[in-house]
Amino acid sequence: MYEQLRSRDVSRKRRRRITYSIVAALAAIALSVTGYVAFVAVQANSNVRRSNALAALAGVPKLTKDTNILVMGLDSRVDEQGKPLSVALYDALDAGDQSIGGYNSNVLMLIHIPANGQKATAISIPRDDYVQIEGIPGQSFEAKIKEAYGYGLAAEQTALLAAGKPHNDTTYQQARDAGRQAELATVSAFLGSVHIDHFVEVTMAGFYEVSQAVAPITVCVNQATFDTYSGAEFKAGMQQIDAKQAMAFVRQRRDTSDPRYDFSDLDRERRQQAFIASVIHQLKQAGTFTDIPKMESVLNAVSKNIVVDSGLNLIELIQQAGSITSGNISFTTLPITGFGTSPSGESINTVDVAAVQATVRELLTPAAPAPTPAPGTSPTPGAPAPAPTALASPSSGDSSYSDWTGALQGGSIPCVK
Repeated sequence: MYEQLRSRDVSRKRRRRITYSIVAALAAIALSVTGYVAFVAVQANSNVRRSNALAALAGVPKLTKDTNILVMGLDSRVDEQGKPLSVALYDALDAGDQSIGGYNSNVLMLIHIPANGQKATAISIPRDDYVQIEGIPGQSFEAKIKEAYGYGLAAEQTALLAAGKPHNDTTYQQARDAGRQAELATVSAFLGSVHIDHFVEVTMAGFYEVSQAVAPITVCVNQATFDTYSGAEFKAGMQQIDAKQAMAFVRQRRDTSDPRYDFSDLDRERRQQAFIASVIHQLKQAGTFTDIPKMESVLNAVSKNIVVDSGLNLIELIQQAGSITSGNISFTTLPITGFGTSPSGESINTVDVAAVQATVRELLTPAAPAPTPAPGTSPTPGAPAPAPTALASPSSGDSSYSDWTGALQGGSIPCVK
């Protein structure tokens, strides 16, 4: 009997040791994976190019704990050193070579992340809005908002060369920073002295290589469309596209096959919003944050091809942006009053600055919902009916958008024009 009891005790101890060993092994694996993810993010933090351009906005006060990130997409056909891209990349972009384009911020999007974890908001700023350009010392003029970057860069380059500085990478990077400062200052002032906590700058090449990392990408269009300028050729409905098609998707602003299917730059803004919403939804569904090789590929592509402010920590951003990665985000395009012509003859968007700033305030600090009346009660006699909001969103579950107005909701793959 004693031997039997001793044998059972040894057997139990052996099972416990095996169990502990398995738990320890699983814990070690979990820690290794977690450590590797952190290592990848740290590498991305280390590899990305940094800029101190936000220092020029030190006088704009931060009024809340919320985070505002300005995304600037440049139409530049060169790399971050100002050098031409490869022939293969120019072919993939299908947008000409280094002789085309400049330093316009063709994509301007302010991402607002509430500190309390509520829904994030993305505000698209139409690139041709005619505004007061800020942030260029000694200069005051109006131009398209996208042009602030290029004007700031050119002014700094001229000043540096006039001061006898060499035309090298150091002065080029100083000029790029001046361009960023002008764009940041112009956007902040236009939106109503909005505090910008961080910025992300990406070129066309950067967008393409990031798209490569996450492709194939599922998008949806309301009807078949074709455009010889951007290379867009899409069938109606859901479809998977590669990185080259992704470039065409976000750049399309006309249809060359059907004159009745009228596009504009504002429809392109909606395409860009839909693309971001689709990618977020796709990455969430695929569990990309637990797919280490995929995460590494995406982060490496991002880190090599963007410029961010010196204070942006990619690890902290991922932690703070849970509302975005979960799809809890809405996209809105700022209103314009119409289309016009600048004194120099350029096509522009005319804007009501006061209306724009009122819209921004509403989006960044939404009013609390009115309390629901108790059952059996009626509204106070003589009380005015609530005015309809100009930012009405599609009804819950509606993922089809026929134009650029209203708010596009994240959390699914939206169908757009």
